[in-house]
Amino acid sequence: MTRLYGLAFFALLLAAISYGLVEWHQAEDKDTTTVNNELTPDFIAESLKSHTFNVKGKLSHIIDAQRMEHYADIEVTHFEFPHLTLYPEDKKFPWRVSSKEGTLFRDNRVKLNSRVVITSTDPKSLIQEIHGKSIELDLNTNIISSEQAIVVLGKGFTMYGSGLIVDINTKQMALTEHVQTIYKKLEK
Repeated sequence: MTRLYGLAFFALLLAAISYGLVEWHQAEDKDTTTVNNELTPDFIAESLKSHTFNVKGKLSHIIDAQRMEHYADIEVTHFEFPHLTLYPEDKKFPWRVSSKEGTLFRDNRVKLNSRVVITSTDPKSLIQEIHGKSIELDLNTNIISSEQAIVVLGKGFTMYGSGLIVDINTKQMALTEHVQTIYKKLEK
């Protein structure tokens, strides 16, 4: 009887080892398939410059980036060091927006991250620059928004807050949470 138990135990042990080896081998195959299924860009562009016009044929915005990767399957374009020039409806003075990275989505919405700087080219503008960590920009409406901390540099003041909405066309700005404003004397 002990010999029978010994053989049964050996067969069970051999089956468990075989099952373990098969599962281990299949797990390795799954890992290599996962790596092969990762997203790869459909095309990459270096030193990209793109001019976009509205339905009336007027320049709407310019996108300039060091590198661009386009993913057609998910309809997303990723930029490295993008610089955008936004033209308001009156076409008088464009605004410039730059960051370390950005993503353009299919609905013409751009999300910019890391060291975002928005600059007015109008020398008479009350607001000269806006700095933040992350902003979203709707290229259809020219509305910039952010829920992050924001620093607004203007003529004679520096404003700190969070939650920003700026309409480039009307030049209206709203800060949802004002933290502090520091005024400085303007030199004449």
